[in-house]
Amino acid sequence: MSTIGIAPALSVGERGGIKQNHAAQWVFLVDVIAVEVCLALGWILHFGTSNFLVTESSRSSFFALALGVLPLPIACASVGLYPGYRLGSAERLKRRVYATFLVFVILLGWNFLYEYRSWSAAVLLAAMSCSLVILPLCESACRQMLAQFGHWGAAAIVIGANHTGELIISKLKKDSSLGLLPVAILDDDQETWGTTIQDVPVLGPLSLADQFKDQTQIAIVSSAGLETPRLLNLVESLSFPTVILVPDLLGVQSLWTVSRDLGGVLGLEMQKNLLLPRNQMLKRALDCALAVPLLLAALPVLLLSAICIKVTNPGPAFFRQKREGLHGSDIYIWKLRTMYVNSDEILEKHLAENPQAREEWQRQYKLRRDPRVLPVIGKPLRRFSIDELPQLWAILKGDMSLVGPRPFPQYHLENFSQKFRTLRTSVTPGLTGLWQVSERSDGDLLAQEANDTYYIRNWSLWFDIYLIIRTVGRVLFPKGAY
Repeated sequence: MSTIGIAPALSVGERGGIKQNHAAQWVFLVDVIAVEVCLALGWILHFGTSNFLVTESSRSSFFALALGVLPLPIACASVGLYPGYRLGSAERLKRRVYATFLVFVILLGWNFLYEYRSWSAAVLLAAMSCSLVILPLCESACRQMLAQFGHWGAAAIVIGANHTGELIISKLKKDSSLGLLPVAILDDDQETWGTTIQDVPVLGPLSLADQFKDQTQIAIVSSAGLETPRLLNLVESLSFPTVILVPDLLGVQSLWTVSRDLGGVLGLEMQKNLLLPRNQMLKRALDCALAVPLLLAALPVLLLSAICIKVTNPGPAFFRQKREGLHGSDIYIWKLRTMYVNSDEILEKHLAENPQAREEWQRQYKLRRDPRVLPVIGKPLRRFSIDELPQLWAILKGDMSLVGPRPFPQYHLENFSQKFRTLRTSVTPGLTGLWQVSERSDGDLLAQEANDTYYIRNWSLWFDIYLIIRTVGRVLFPKGAY
């Protein structure tokens, strides 16, 4: 068994990053530069370019603030953002926002108590606002660039070539922001030796684990199929600084779950966030705070789009459809009409004449080349989700939320299990959601069910904010929309 060796893992690591890298230092440096840029933007927004470092007093005040904002990257480091491996996107956003508010509140207090308001509070507030937007974007760009050159991530060994182990590898490869790079798999099943799971080699039995302790610091253990005594012995024997135990509880809530010591017994505390009244109120407040200005800004776009639709194809510019809402209640959503008036007849004829199109329709209930879509105006309205803007009114009424599972038509819902449909109706349907920012129209029914289930079980206000930010990117740079 020792002939299997460790050389294959080393070659994988050279491609994936078990070598030493300086990701933390790079992200820290990017944050230092970005926060100084945010300060300069805040200064310019308040004073204008004409007064930028012109006088001695302005230079003195600016350089004092330039030093004052430097604790922000230090605060981000203290909450584990450099490099931030193993942190999900919503958790990373939460920690960054907390650190930003903390530093700028301290600066504002210091200005009031010790600087006698010699610093401009408006500049600090503007710089804080810029930091909340620019720093996460710069961090994301930095992470992507580091990953492109093989300098992002920490190598990890996966224990268990079972279904759970395969799922772990799939998730880690899909979400590179977690920074965990599976480089090898160990399993006692001899039939798996020499095989690969998603290009990750199965190198041999669990007894080889110690040979990886100098190359990797993280072991991910799949507990599926292991008896409790064997699992305990395995975890205790692993010589890795970090051991992540993945219980055989697939489908259970994973975000906002914390471990509890119950008198020596390990417990997992899972907060059902959407059942708490205060969270429901916060979600509703976020909906109203964003939907009102968005709807006002969208009115000219809706008017112009309606005129273009009427010119392209006579008939109503809007259409209304009954959907399933909270607790199974009937709601009506409005959309800009992007299809011909007789779209049902066109679809039926197209599917009858094209077996491939029928198969695509049955798999996704979407068509890449949809003959129903209006020429010229229809595709851009759908591609940039402009046709969905009338649903902002449904959000203000309370029938929908900004983020949640999409309210599908009845023919679409009939293809899901009753258990999943019941789960969907436990929350308010949304204008956007996890499925829209990940697969969008490219996702099949299984992907839709997996994404909606994950969102409902792992909801938090931070998750909503993260998905709203991702939605903006999806709208500006659409992919998978047709």
